Amino acid sequence: MTTSTAKATGIPAVRPYESYVYAYPHKTAYRPLPERPVLRELWAAERKDALSLYLHIPFCEVRCGFCNLFTRIGAPEELTTRYLDALDRQAVAVRDALGDGEPVRFAAAAFGGGTPTFLTAGELERLCDIAEKRMGADLRAVPLSVETSPSTATADRLAVLADRGTTRISIGVQSFVDAEAKAAVRPQRRAEVEGALGRIRDARIPVLNIDLIYGIDGQTERTWLTSLDAALAWRPEELYLYPLYVRPLTGLHRLGAGVTGPEAEALEQAAWDEQRLRLYAVGRDHLLAHGYEQVSMRMFRRADAPRESADGPEDYACQTDGMIGLGCGARSYTSALHYSFDYAVDMREIRSIIDSFTATQDFSRAEVGRYVDEEEARRRHLLQSVLQAAGLPVADYRARFGTDPWADFPAELAEFAARGWLDEGAPEGLLRLSPLGLAHSDALGPALFSPGVRAAMAAYERK
Repeated sequence: MTTSTAKATGIPAVRPYESYVYAYPHKTAYRPLPERPVLRELWAAERKDALSLYLHIPFCEVRCGFCNLFTRIGAPEELTTRYLDALDRQAVAVRDALGDGEPVRFAAAAFGGGTPTFLTAGELERLCDIAEKRMGADLRAVPLSVETSPSTATADRLAVLADRGTTRISIGVQSFVDAEAKAAVRPQRRAEVEGALGRIRDARIPVLNIDLIYGIDGQTERTWLTSLDAALAWRPEELYLYPLYVRPLTGLHRLGAGVTGPEAEALEQAAWDEQRLRLYAVGRDHLLAHGYEQVSMRMFRRADAPRESADGPEDYACQTDGMIGLGCGARSYTSALHYSFDYAVDMREIRSIIDSFTATQDFSRAEVGRYVDEEEARRRHLLQSVLQAAGLPVADYRARFGTDPWADFPAELAEFAARGWLDEGAPEGLLRLSPLGLAHSDALGPALFSPGVRAAMAAYERK
């Protein structure tokens, strides 16, 4: 909804870019767990026949200006060895906690970070061994997604990943325009990017995803289309279009000290929001015209691409099934508790947490997390469903909770409808966003956060 439309209807305008909701509750709502619950007890009553496995590698060769991921740069070989040693110990403890009373099966796997391909080819072999030999995941039989970067997508690393069953490789390009990459504090050149894409295609990994960013300083519709067309030349099965965020403690945040005063800051923010909304629409329309379908605000999939590349295996659902996360930046989900390790953005704090992780011998307990009650479970289910272009089948929600989302969230859904964010033409029984709603996903998602989660996030001490 534009500002003028908001004034005409009496509905207050909202900022379209509040935050990217990729998980709920966010880790800034987690807190140390005083009782340090035993993993075996946490997982005792959980279903384990369709789990997701995530291995986190918190290392990168450089840190981009927009990045607030849990990662450090310049890790020496000795540190990556110690980290893999700790990951191995953690995997043994977690697999033991899952028990053998019922079948334990992983339906999907992913290596993320950081940059997993920061590891050498030999270290990637060991990472796969940890997933398979320690956790029991059959990497060649399930979807396996791995993140990479232009400088680390080397032929030997990609060969290991292809041989071990990788079905999807995601590369962060962000921009094919060298000046824009520099503005985002991302040291790369287009020739390096094109070389990496060529090596990925040579490795014959079935699904290639390319990440691009819009809203970079100096970016125009013309330069945005330049990046989109350069990506399309590789016919990627997937494209993710991310709006740029400047988050606290990141490189761009430290550089952005030029604007002073609340009025000047508000004007600049409004202009930036308008730029991002405009470039989003340009990117969306361009991809739709080139045979891609929209899966979410960010994700676009080539119409003839393998379906599981976006949706995962048919028997895994992120709303209900559990996740096992290994590594100091990974989350794990049971039905009642989301847990991880401490979270930070500042490089000194991250180094300290990684050092603590590598020194840990006992991984049998959850350290940091947040309990998820029935009300939060309803919010999470609604969030993770409605932010997808396919929408939420109300019957699925009703079958799980015995209620209707309109009854559980009347005020929120009424506001979304008033803003034009809900698709009035959706089939009966389907709660789906309109194109305008999808464009405002980063405002709609945070609007569904509970008061308790909001308070915890606001009280979080950034580090």
